[in-house]
Amino acid sequence: MVEARQGGRSRYHGSGREAGAGGSPYECGRWRVPRDWVGETVVCIASGPSLTDRDIARVRRAHEDGRCRVIVVNRGWEKAPWADILYGADTTWWRQAQNAPGFEGLRVTCQPIEYRNVKVLEFDSGEPGLSFNPGLLHTGHNSGYQAVNLAVLLGAKQIVLLGYDMKFGPGGEKHWHEDHTKSSNPAIGQIERWLAAFETLPPDLEKAGVEVVNCTPGSALTCFPMAKLEEVL
Repeated sequence: MVEARQGGRSRYHGSGREAGAGGSPYECGRWRVPRDWVGETVVCIASGPSLTDRDIARVRRAHEDGRCRVIVVNRGWEKAPWADILYGADTTWWRQAQNAPGFEGLRVTCQPIEYRNVKVLEFDSGEPGLSFNPGLLHTGHNSGYQAVNLAVLLGAKQIVLLGYDMKFGPGGEKHWHEDHTKSSNPAIGQIERWLAAFETLPPDLEKAGVEVVNCTPGSALTCFPMAKLEEVL
């Protein structure tokens, strides 16, 4: 693991083997996830409409105090450019985001991508539950699910979910931000599929000794214990 000290918190840049250096840019980031976060609390921040700046500020304080690691999904990096990892599954999203130039941490995906600083994992969209192979993610058909699998592979003991609404907002909002213009936005049928995929995780999480706590207010994702963020961080 390579870290650079920033204030009271070490900046995570990841470790592990890359393949294809000097070859195709679509191979250079191939990665195996190192168990760098064994025993730690990891906050996974998805893009649900309930996500607030107040919650982000609380997570940032905990992060700066060394009480958690943070994985942000897709445009979550705009609210938390200081997070440890930015995870995005879709090549189209990375291109639209122009590789998230203001992000300070490690970039990870499961799709071929031309950006040489993005770590690339294999994926299996057909298998339920968790992947325990450090080079592969089970997808659950959504990036938030994949972020949870990534946190487990990194060694998390506790995973805290924010922005995992799994439903539209009161005004039909699909995210905390405006709809995507080039990549897809969720439909009701997709969300139902995501919820069914999450239901396959608890047995594998129990086997791995990992606790998941959903701190998303009003979330439709009910297969994990619910709590207020201030009770956990």
